[in-house]
Amino acid sequence: MTAVLVAAAAFLMTLIGGFVAQRTRDRRHLVLGFAAGLMLGVVAFDLLPEALHQAPGEVHGVPQALLLFAAGFLTIHVIERAVAIHRGHEGEYAAHSHGHHHGDTRSAGHQGVGLTAALALVGHSVMDGFAIGAAFQAGTTVGTVVAIAVVAHDFADGFNTYTITRLYGNNRRRALTLLAADAVAPVSGAAITLAFTIPGHLLGLYLGFFSGFLLYLATSDILPEAHSPHPSRSTLLCTVAGVGFMWLVIGFAG
Repeated sequence: MTAVLVAAAAFLMTLIGGFVAQRTRDRRHLVLGFAAGLMLGVVAFDLLPEALHQAPGEVHGVPQALLLFAAGFLTIHVIERAVAIHRGHEGEYAAHSHGHHHGDTRSAGHQGVGLTAALALVGHSVMDGFAIGAAFQAGTTVGTVVAIAVVAHDFADGFNTYTITRLYGNNRRRALTLLAADAVAPVSGAAITLAFTIPGHLLGLYLGFFSGFLLYLATSDILPEAHSPHPSRSTLLCTVAGVGFMWLVIGFAG
């Protein structure tokens, strides 16, 4: 039950992260820059190392976790390109039919990318709960260290869940719904471990895949969006600060 109580702290921290993201609309470029930095830090300092630890096996000389990392990156890339091509064809059809382009650039398909990303973050938060529960099964000390890391970076999860959902054109209500799901997820994951634990190898493969997913979103979508209105040193500094923040979190937790 200790794991479930600790996961409740992660629940609150996730909501706080989402609340902060909502209140910084006038500094959107800074928020996006910081969010991208957080995501890069989570991938480099948390997810990939854990994925390699949990799934160290190799396929043709390459760690399985890194193969899934590449697969995750390519999967979201293919999805985004397919959506872009679809939007392009729709635009051509509209131009021929009505003589001009019309409609929201954030199409239903584009919104779907944001929903997929947010749902992946929710899935990651479930795994956070699993991690807390499994760590406490290994011992109180291990559980406490893992809990500190999870609770701290659940702020980033909440922040990113709300930001990504809104970035892709989804309305505020949908973003808040996904934020609530992300907040509940670690509690659910911790509660499930009271019955059983997820195999470490499968967890490692999942984390590898999710790392590629997050890296693509951070570098190909969020950073360009952050710099598109007016490239600035402050946005760049926020990105560096996000990476540094995650480095400190993981370092203190370890």
